[in-house]
Amino acid sequence: MLRIGEFSFKPAEIFSAFVGASTNPFILAGLVCYIISVGVWLLVLSRVEVSYAYPLLSIGYIVTAFAGFFFFKEGMDATRWAGIIVICLGVWLITRTA
Repeated sequence: MLRIGEFSFKPAEIFSAFVGASTNPFILAGLVCYIISVGVWLLVLSRVEVSYAYPLLSIGYIVTAFAGFFFFKEGMDATRWAGIIVICLGVWLITRTA
């Protein structure tokens, strides 16, 4: 995934690239996850106010930071920890006011 090759914009090669991408199990799994997330988001919006639900999406930043730390051995310096704490405080404040 860190390399990129030559790509021709001829119709046959574009179709071949599309077929290759659409049969890739990782891309298919990503599409399934995206469809599920849209369904869950619509369900959440049907039950709570947008001004309450939307800020809670920032929890995704926390999950991403920890996933990078545990799975990809990325560094977590003091600035990132401070950002995670600020996000957690913001989410806590939002949930207390609802």
